[in-house]
Amino acid sequence: MTKRKFELNQYRNIGISAHIDSGKTTLTERILYYTGMIHRIQEVRGGGDGAKMDHMELEKERGITITSAAVTVEWHNSMIQIIDTPGHVDFTVEVERSLRVLDGAILVLCGTSGVQSQSITVDRQMKRYEVPCLAFINKLDRAGADSLKVTGQLREKLGHNAVPMQMQMGYEDQFQGIIDLITMKAYYFDGSNGEIIREEAIPSEYQERAEEMRAEMYDAFSMFSDEMTELMLDDKPVPDDVFHRAIREAVIARKITPVYMGSAFKNKGVQLLLNAIEAYLPSPLDSKYYALDNDNIVDGVPTKVEIFPTIDRPLVAMAFKITEDTYGQLTYTRIYQGKMTKGDMFYNPRLRKKQRIGRIVRMFSDERSELEDANVGDIIAMVGVDCASGDTYCDENLNYTMESMFVAEPVIELALKPEKQEDLVKVSKALNRFMKEDPTFRVMVDEENNETIIKGMGELHLEIYVERIRREYKANVTVGQPKVNYREAPTAAAGFNYKHKKQTGGSGQYGHVIGKLSPQPENAVENFIFSNKVVGGRIPKEFIPGCERGFRESMDKGPLAGFQVIGVEIILEDGTYHPVDSSEMAFKVAARMAFKEAFLESKPVILEPIMKIEVETPADFQGPVQGDLSSRRGFLSGSDMRDNYAIIQAEVPLAEMFGYSTDLRSMTQGKANFSMEFARYRPVPQSIQDQLVSKFRDDVAKGNKT
Repeated sequence: MTKRKFELNQYRNIGISAHIDSGKTTLTERILYYTGMIHRIQEVRGGGDGAKMDHMELEKERGITITSAAVTVEWHNSMIQIIDTPGHVDFTVEVERSLRVLDGAILVLCGTSGVQSQSITVDRQMKRYEVPCLAFINKLDRAGADSLKVTGQLREKLGHNAVPMQMQMGYEDQFQGIIDLITMKAYYFDGSNGEIIREEAIPSEYQERAEEMRAEMYDAFSMFSDEMTELMLDDKPVPDDVFHRAIREAVIARKITPVYMGSAFKNKGVQLLLNAIEAYLPSPLDSKYYALDNDNIVDGVPTKVEIFPTIDRPLVAMAFKITEDTYGQLTYTRIYQGKMTKGDMFYNPRLRKKQRIGRIVRMFSDERSELEDANVGDIIAMVGVDCASGDTYCDENLNYTMESMFVAEPVIELALKPEKQEDLVKVSKALNRFMKEDPTFRVMVDEENNETIIKGMGELHLEIYVERIRREYKANVTVGQPKVNYREAPTAAAGFNYKHKKQTGGSGQYGHVIGKLSPQPENAVENFIFSNKVVGGRIPKEFIPGCERGFRESMDKGPLAGFQVIGVEIILEDGTYHPVDSSEMAFKVAARMAFKEAFLESKPVILEPIMKIEVETPADFQGPVQGDLSSRRGFLSGSDMRDNYAIIQAEVPLAEMFGYSTDLRSMTQGKANFSMEFARYRPVPQSIQDQLVSKFRDDVAKGNKT
C-alpha cells in the first residue's frame, strides 16, 4: 500500500482495456511486481493461485477477468491507481463504469491478432468518455507478431494517429528487447523476471531503421507543437523537455496515440511503459469534470457546471461500482472535488438524504487498508454505505449529480427457479445484490406463469451469475432455455381518438385523448418521446402526467406479441374531460387503450437483436464456417487472412447463435474461437413474426381460459 504523500499532479488514474486474451491481467500482474506490490508473479492460467487481480474463484478457473479490480501502486514520483477491466463483451458495463471515472487508459493489443472486434468496442468506449490513451502492443514473442503491422491497424481500423515510440529487436521467438526512439538506446530485460534493465548502444543492424523511425516520430509530434516546428525548421536540436511536453500535450488532447511494445509474459518492456504512464498520461489537474446542478433547472434539464480538482472546495464524489463482501457493501468511489473524512455525513441527491461514511479503505484487488480520509483524485471504497452504482455524494450545501454512464440494454433472458423451496430467500438475496452491482443485469417476474426471469448481455453473462448463486449462496437453481429479447416497433404514423367512459352507481370515469403515434428514426437515443400539444385547457394540466404515464407504461409489453416497444413518439393533440368523472387514473386508462389502438394500426414489426460476430479459424475450415454462419440467417460482412488463419466477420441474429461455441468446436476440431457483441435491432422475417404473434395470442387465450 502507498505510504508516501503525493501531490495531485503526481496522480495517474488509469484503466487497462483490451480484447479478450490480449494480456491485460498479465500486464497488470507485471506492473504489480515491478512496483514492489507483489513479490512473486502468478500467471492467469495454470499453477499457483492465479493472477492477483483475478481474485474470484470463477476468474481463476476460467482464466478470464469478470469484475474490474482496483489497485494503487507507486512508480518513481507518481501514484498510479489502476483498474484492470474485463475484455469479454458480456461484462462491458465493467469497462464502461471504469472508463467513466478514469483520466487515462492503456489500450493493449495482441502483437499477433492486432485490432480485433472487442478492441473496436473498447476504443468506442474510450472515445465516449474522451479518455486519452497509450497503446501497448503485447505478445511480441509470439509467432506472427509484428508491431508495425498492428500500428497500421490502429490507424486504419480505429482511426488513431498512432506513432511508434519504440522499435522491437527481433521477431517472434528471437524477440530480444526494445529500442527507445527518444533516447536512441537499446534496452534488454535480464534476471529471472526481467527486473534488471540493461541499457546498450543500438546494434548496428537496427541503427538505420531506428533513425528513420525517430525522424517520423519527431515529424508527427511537431505537427502539434509550434515550438518544435520552429526548432526543426531552423535545423536546431529539440531539447528533451520541449519534446516531452509536446508528447504530453498531444496525448492529453487525444491528437496522438503513442505506441509502446513488449511481451508482458516474457517480462519485456513493462517498465518502459510505466515510465510513459508517468510522463504522458494526465493527472486530475489536466482533466475537465462536469456535474449537473439539480437546484438550477432550465427547460426541465439541470444545468451543467464545472467542478474542480481541488481540496479547498466542497466534496463531489461518484460511486461507480458496488460489490458485496463479508463486511457488507463495498462502494468503489472516485473523488472529483474536495475531501471525504471517515465518520462525516454527505448528501446523496438520488436518495435525497444524508448518509454517514463509516469506513474508508484503499483497495488492493480483494485486500484493503484503512484510511482516515481521502482527498480529491483518490479512488477508494466506502464500506457499508447503502447506495447504488452511479450515485453522487456531495457536500450538504450542493445538489450535484455526476453525469451517468452509458448502460446497454440486455439482449438475452432465461427463466430461473430454486430447486428447493427453502432456497428462495437465498436466490432472491443474490439476485437483488447482482442487480445493484451490475446495471446490465435485470430481474423481473413474469406474472402470467410466476417465473423469475433474468436478463443480461449474453449467455456467458447469465451463466456466470447462475454459477455465482450456486457457489456464493449455496443454492442450486434450475434454468430454462435462453430466450431472445425481441422488441416491437411502429413503422408508420397512426392517429388515435379514444374515449374511456365508465358510468357506475357512484362517480364514473371519463378520459378522452386525441393525437398521433409515430416511429422514431433508427438512431434515436430515447425509446419514448412524449409531446403535449393540447391547448385551451381541453385536457386540464393536472391530467397530462396521467396521460404520459399511460403511454409510457404501454411500452413495457407491446400489443402485437407482448415484447417491449421501442422507437415511439407520441403527440397528444386534443381531448375532452368531464368536470366530475375525470381523473388522472381515467386519462391513464384512456392513454393505454389509445396506444394499443394506434400501435396496431402503425404497421408494427417485431425486431430481433443482431450480433456482430468475429470468428478466427484455420483457413482449412473457412468454407464450412462461412456456410454455417449463412445457414443461421447470417450476413457475411468481411474476411481477412492472418498467418494461415481466416478472420471472418458476420452479423447474425442472436436467436440463431445459442450453442454456437459447441458447434464451432466440433466443426473445426476445436481450433477456432469467436467473439460476439450486440450490433443493432432488425425486423424479423415475416414468417417468424407470424409465429411469434400466433404464440402470443395462444398464450393469452390459454390465460383467459384458466
